[in-house]
Amino acid sequence: MTSERRHDIDWLRVIAIGLLLIYHIAIIFQPWALFIGFIKSNEAIEALWTPMTMLNVWRIPLLFYVSGMGLYFAMRKRNWKQLLLERTKRILLPFTFGILAIAPLHMFIFQKYYNMTLGYYPHQGHLWFLGNIFVYVLLLLPLYYYLKKHKNGKFKRFLSAVMSHPSGPLLISLFFVIEVLLIKPQQFAMYAQTWHGFFNGFLAFFFGFLFVYSGKTFWQTVLKWRWLYTGLAISLYGIRFVLFATEAPGYLMAIESNFWIFGVFGFGYKYLNKPNKTLSYLSQAAYPVYIIHMFVLYAGAMLILPLKIPILLKFITIVAFTGLACYVIYEFIIRRIGFLKPLFGLKWKFNKRERQKLEDNRIQKN
Repeated sequence: MTSERRHDIDWLRVIAIGLLLIYHIAIIFQPWALFIGFIKSNEAIEALWTPMTMLNVWRIPLLFYVSGMGLYFAMRKRNWKQLLLERTKRILLPFTFGILAIAPLHMFIFQKYYNMTLGYYPHQGHLWFLGNIFVYVLLLLPLYYYLKKHKNGKFKRFLSAVMSHPSGPLLISLFFVIEVLLIKPQQFAMYAQTWHGFFNGFLAFFFGFLFVYSGKTFWQTVLKWRWLYTGLAISLYGIRFVLFATEAPGYLMAIESNFWIFGVFGFGYKYLNKPNKTLSYLSQAAYPVYIIHMFVLYAGAMLILPLKIPILLKFITIVAFTGLACYVIYEFIIRRIGFLKPLFGLKWKFNKRERQKLEDNRIQKN
């Protein structure tokens, strides 16, 4: 298997986490925020939700696709026992810690903001994504190692041939269409702790692995046809916005979701597949930031919403506060306190190569 580092996939993970922060902050300024447990601004910015309705059909599936791709790369130098141990450390441990210690924090802030009686209960909150990923790993690991063992077999050749045609990736959308027709979600973007979210994520995780497994043909196809996929996605979003008030039938949204994602993969492959020092830092920070961002943005809302400043400035200030506070917590607490690292999905210890790199950097600075 190739050892090539895919910087575009790392970038897409970072970008998706960044969009997640903005998306969650935008919810605060919607009139229905309280109904899903968010602190609500007394003033609304409903216009914010127009771009968010474009994002919400593909931002979470994109993360599942990327996670499936990440598992492919993690398997390259690990047997199934090593991989299962590594995924337990990287996913199950932060998930369990987050349920007990992190997710309840934003509920404390919510209760404090609304002068409610403080109460603690462990819950998944926004960390449901990690629980899903770990289950997918357990379910798919035998199949994935079978495919790895037969990496030059007929199935891979068939898959590579299918992905060489522009309609190849589009065929994948049929599985997502079948999912929404069977599950019938109330809203397509209701992923958190729903069967729709589970099966949609399962499909994206599964095919994310297969796209990388199939070789370069998939990437060459989405690179060549990226404008077509993006144009079709924009067209379907236009239909959804004009004819369906942004909530189209599930089968149309499933197709639109994949059009956006294939377009994003194509543009990412063209422009983002380059090493970068900033990326190296952000790709490490993305996971811990995802874990802590909810209680940070709730804290920002509690502090900033009561201020007598224009409503749009409140939104901008909460975005800035969340980004800065997440950086400070990651850089000066999580990253520098050894026993905290594994609780937030960071490596338990440096390998020899990383230690040497740190030592070289230290010598250069001196």
